Amino acid sequence: MRFQTDLVPATLIRRYKRFLADIRLEDGREVTAHCANPGAMTGLAEPGARIWVEPNDDPKKKLKYGWRLVDHGNGHFTGVDTSVPNRALREALVNREIDELAAYETVLPEQSYGTGSRIDFLLKQEGLPDAYVEVKSVTLSREAGRAEFPDSVTARGTRHLGELAEMAKAGHRAVLLYLVQRTDCTVVTVAADIDPAYAEAVLMARLAGVEVLAYGCTITPREIEIGRALPLR
Repeated sequence: MRFQTDLVPATLIRRYKRFLADIRLEDGREVTAHCANPGAMTGLAEPGARIWVEPNDDPKKKLKYGWRLVDHGNGHFTGVDTSVPNRALREALVNREIDELAAYETVLPEQSYGTGSRIDFLLKQEGLPDAYVEVKSVTLSREAGRAEFPDSVTARGTRHLGELAEMAKAGHRAVLLYLVQRTDCTVVTVAADIDPAYAEAVLMARLAGVEVLAYGCTITPREIEIGRALPLR
């Protein structure tokens, strides 16, 4: 998935009110950028961090920059835009690049299901059970090489797991896919110490037949692409 505009480097001054970040561009200008991430962003929003932002000239947008990446150096990046995983995964599903789901030809995003919820993707193929796919963006890493989800308590994520379990019990395929928006991690775990209820819900969902997958990303200031499958621990 290519960014609409090539990203430009900047320095983070501060992140505040969840969706705002003051940044310093390379020419010295200080501006406010949109931060498309309501999460805790633990370890990713330290003042002075080198980041990459996407400029825009849309007259309808008040903020002319969007924060997209944290640059860890040595060629490693973290994607902080929580809208990216769905866009990147949709492209990968359409191109049949996810091995476990490559048999499905029809990819329907944002479909209603459960009790007033919407599934990220509903996959259909004649002769196969429908596949309900929920995507979670993973950006937390508190130990070198290990990505963790969630980064804060997520009642919504726990509810989604319960609804996926019901789909599995009804005979459909139900899939939870962790998309790791970090290039410096090689394994994925559930952060049970952060949200024990979510960790328990993952266990119960798996026992009910929910499939849990994890994929990494390749990230540059030009694009984010789905990478290789990662092990779950």
